Amino acid sequence: MYQLKTKETDSNVMEFIEQVENLKKREDAYRLLDLFTETTGFEAKMWGPSIIGFGRYHYKYDSGHEGDAPLVGFSPRKAKISLYFATGDIEREHLLARFGKHTTGKACVYINKVADIDEEILKELIKQSVTFLQEKYPEK
Repeated sequence: MYQLKTKETDSNVMEFIEQVENLKKREDAYRLLDLFTETTGFEAKMWGPSIIGFGRYHYKYDSGHEGDAPLVGFSPRKAKISLYFATGDIEREHLLARFGKHTTGKACVYINKVADIDEEILKELIKQSVTFLQEKYPEK
């Protein structure tokens, strides 16, 4: 049976950020930590070895696959900073059009540094993602 790799752990978020080698990326990680915490009101938790997540929701797909995931999160990776927002939300695309310098993957939004983006739009993306997921996957 498939085992979900990205699970909430007891690892320390601050210790993880302190291990980020690049000083500027570490500073950006602390800035993102503040922005995500203030905007969501959730405590930061480690998900897997490298994702800092906020909140949680339980999903179940039509295929029967189900699991838990953070509502939003980020990861200060070596190449770029990965931001995790809900996919499938039309409002996300409208906000990303005004977000600043970024690229997108299947589920992630990638930035080089926080200075490249509009922090107010980031807050809107965070709020929109949390609302979208809480409505799509309400707690039972």
